[in-house]
Amino acid sequence: MGIQEYFESDIRFYYAVGVFVMLVFVSGIAVTAILDLAVIDRRLIPLCVGFFLFMFVYFISVSIQTLEPDS
Repeated sequence: MGIQEYFESDIRFYYAVGVFVMLVFVSGIAVTAILDLAVIDRRLIPLCVGFFLFMFVYFISVSIQTLEPDS
């Protein structure tokens, strides 16, 4: 399966965008921690929890969209 056929479906594209956003978020925090650009402590926990709750709702809403009939 070529990459164009993989992204023919809107749902697969939405999943790919969600995974990409999560990778950018996690890699940004990792780079910040490794390079000592900011203080990484427990103040970051609410931000991470909120972000992953948002992404959870995002993936649930994309999954529910597959249940809708085609128009």
